[in-house]
Amino acid sequence: MFFHEYPVETILESAEAATLDSVEFWLETPLFWLPGMPENELVAALARHPALSPVSVHAPVLDLNPCSINPRVADASVAYSVESVAFADRVGADVVTVHPGRRTAKRPPSPDDRRRLERLVGALREVAAGARVRVAIENMERKVNHLMTSPDEVRQLLDREEWLWFTLDVSHAMGTSVEEVGRFIDLCGDRLANVHLSRASDGRMHMALSGHPDGRTVLEMLRGIHYAGPLTLEIEDLRLDRAYSVGEKVALIKSECAFIRSVMG
Repeated sequence: MFFHEYPVETILESAEAATLDSVEFWLETPLFWLPGMPENELVAALARHPALSPVSVHAPVLDLNPCSINPRVADASVAYSVESVAFADRVGADVVTVHPGRRTAKRPPSPDDRRRLERLVGALREVAAGARVRVAIENMERKVNHLMTSPDEVRQLLDREEWLWFTLDVSHAMGTSVEEVGRFIDLCGDRLANVHLSRASDGRMHMALSGHPDGRTVLEMLRGIHYAGPLTLEIEDLRLDRAYSVGEKVALIKSECAFIRSVMG
């Protein structure tokens, strides 16, 4: 979302200028999504920026919910998740991250909601069987109607589905506590395929890490398990004090990269 409103070429140029060595491509980037996800254009753009390959992909989630009580919404959500795995595989991505969905009503998930999640998992299992890309489910923040919010819940799913990987959203976990991030890493670190890196504070999600003790603590935890997979900076630009230009966004990301490298080595 940090470069949400820009063309693909600008996003990739900015990533390289910010010293990133990959990107997680969000399929719902408007100037890519609205023309119908022109795969050939993305492949051509990635070919012009080979230093960023392999990329990761994030499955569509805006307006979607595979656990929706509305069967048409649930059907569309599952179909988009399956399509995103096939898409990610065709463009040579390493990891595709999917959301587990949530109960439509703001009430604790019911057995029916968990059955709907199992339907999503079954559809992903089928498409993943013929794909090289790793499919990773993301932990959600602890809201009353969300699924996959605790380390134990994620671990149970990973134990049942040996093909499935895990994307740790640090901010979602840190919304509970920094210790909760550590519990996710301890319990699910063996299946960790991607990390969405940002900070949470006082109910605000996806803030910059740079220089903050909590950010350093999380990076040291990851270094402690010798994690060497993607570290995806998931910073919400609406958390900034004003609208940043492309150049200012590049400078901020470059600063984040320098901080991460200073800790991770």
